[in-house]
Amino acid sequence: MPNAQRRLGEINALMAAESFWNNREQAQKLIDEANSIRSRIEPLLKAERQVEDFEVMVELGEAEPEAAQPQLRQELERDLTGFFKDLEALELRAFLNGPHDQRNCIVSINAGAGGTESCDWAGMLLRMYQRWAEMRGWRVEVEDVLPGEAAGIKSATLIISGEKAYGYTKAERGVHRLVRISPFDANKRRHTSFASVDVIAEIEENDADLTIPPNEFQIDTFRSGGKGGQNVNKVETAVRITHLPTGLVVASQSQRSQHQNRAAAMKLLLSRIYAQRLDAQKAEMERFYGEKGSISWGNQIRSYVFQPYRMVKDLRTGVETSNVQAVMDGDLDPFITAWLRAGCPNKRMQGIRDEED
Repeated sequence: MPNAQRRLGEINALMAAESFWNNREQAQKLIDEANSIRSRIEPLLKAERQVEDFEVMVELGEAEPEAAQPQLRQELERDLTGFFKDLEALELRAFLNGPHDQRNCIVSINAGAGGTESCDWAGMLLRMYQRWAEMRGWRVEVEDVLPGEAAGIKSATLIISGEKAYGYTKAERGVHRLVRISPFDANKRRHTSFASVDVIAEIEENDADLTIPPNEFQIDTFRSGGKGGQNVNKVETAVRITHLPTGLVVASQSQRSQHQNRAAAMKLLLSRIYAQRLDAQKAEMERFYGEKGSISWGNQIRSYVFQPYRMVKDLRTGVETSNVQAVMDGDLDPFITAWLRAGCPNKRMQGIRDEED
């Protein structure tokens, strides 16, 4: 932590200089770095102050008459409960220190086999992730949606922007299974549906980790089919970009201008190219991209059972809850926290050491 505090002092000195805003791009990078350092060290400083306060409370309690000690002990236990809860959250953030954990992320949802049932389930997952991200104060942009023929969606791509968004959201990568009485079945039979969720880190166009020659891209424009004001279906503002060597295709039509949609689509494509390259490197693949398997029975990471009983269970960690509605409304943190703790045991102490530096 002393190194981080020293660096923060250096940045504050640079920000106080009259020439700080002469280079706006560099200035913004320094501001972002300062905010990142503060978000790391301020919780640690707060925890240190709380420990000192607890020590003082214990000393005062020992000096109080014996009749007053039960009440002081009760207050101390209540405060310690909250302190340990905050400490667990701080520990979790500390070992989210992968090379891309701090980035925004791109989430792709795809319906599995099963027609309308799976499309409806994919639409439910889209809403769930939107609610979860919004609960955390993150920004969600739906870049591309392919509606289902009767209900739900066949696929959707959204960008989640927030502190360590990729670090947390990567826990959701995999196949999700739904069991329920189908609302589309006149005979009210129980159906099993599948949808896959893919999560990759967002890569910027000028990112040093990835350089693609411009002649490898094919850029097409088309008319947007969604909301967007008077330009919809009149001006070709939507953009589709194809990476010719790999055949990867992305599209964006959520923005009002062609320029904005091109920038958004390029981010999506570069992120997918980068993820694909990692996929070719087996050791790196498990860390950043992972295997989802086929969108079918036997490959799911989590089961959502609506009937004959109500339960959501993560098959990787064993964490489960009967409050299905809360989960579908975005209460995913218990599952994500358990997966991160189970999957990153060797990173925990390293992460804490990094925070201290």
